[in-house]
Amino acid sequence: MNATRTERRGGKTLGKRIAENWEIYLLLLPVVAYFIIFAYWPMYGLQIAFKNFKPQLGIWASDWVGLAHFKRFVQGPYFWQLMRNTFFISLYSLVAGFPFPIILAIFLNYQRGRTFKRIVQTVSYAPHFISVVVIVGMLQLFTSPYSGLVNKAIELLGGTAVNFMASKEWFPHIYVWSGIWQHTGWSAIIYIGALTSISPELHEAAVVDGASALQRIWHVDLPGIAQTIIILLILDCGSLFSVGFEKIFLMQNNLNSSVSEVISTYVYKQGIIGAQYSYSSAVGLFNNLVSFICIVVVNQIAKKVSSVSLF
Repeated sequence: MNATRTERRGGKTLGKRIAENWEIYLLLLPVVAYFIIFAYWPMYGLQIAFKNFKPQLGIWASDWVGLAHFKRFVQGPYFWQLMRNTFFISLYSLVAGFPFPIILAIFLNYQRGRTFKRIVQTVSYAPHFISVVVIVGMLQLFTSPYSGLVNKAIELLGGTAVNFMASKEWFPHIYVWSGIWQHTGWSAIIYIGALTSISPELHEAAVVDGASALQRIWHVDLPGIAQTIIILLILDCGSLFSVGFEKIFLMQNNLNSSVSEVISTYVYKQGIIGAQYSYSSAVGLFNNLVSFICIVVVNQIAKKVSSVSLF
């Protein structure tokens, strides 16, 4: 068995291959170190989710309580509210935002004017590099009930000013659509790359057969990037219960907290502000387990339906 493996790899052992290609492995070393330090080593601290952690005692000396913190969270008064808010905002973001990068990529792919194409790309990519703090500040300025451009336009049309940022009805829409505006251009890059891999001969054959642009998009472009779409959809579904913390927290206030309080902000308030380290770790671990189950289920469904999957 070992001899067979050695023959398949050119008759060289792992040590010899590393010695001969040490420059390549040296380049790989920082990436491996990054994941070990920031992804795998912190898993050591997950055990505090099953303990009554006290800093003065340390992780090992703290009392073991098993699933007590998980039961406290599931049976607590905020469980269903947190799950509902987190799932709704994530699903809303996925359903509303997922098609836009595909549409933008196809639109740019059919543009023949290079100058116009570059301008659209630059304008659509730029918001991705704006800080979350700046984005929320812009939203507050634009939607201000006193001097915001949105409310000024509403008043000019005969309407009444609305305090959008303090409204629980408007919070999900502002959060989701501002995110779509910010990330659509950047997310379209991978689809643009996938579209460039489609053979031009397929488009030429479709044009000869009299296919319109919409027919070419439906029968050539979309099937050509179908695998990319499915893979990215699986990854997005895996984050249905992982709403980003920073933007939600910055937009949150007492008036919209009933719809803006999600698992990530709850973990921050309980763990950092409330110093309930074990309880917040249990809540965070529960969230990650649910996300893992989601990605496994969606992956299996995609494998059966389209034969495309992550694993």
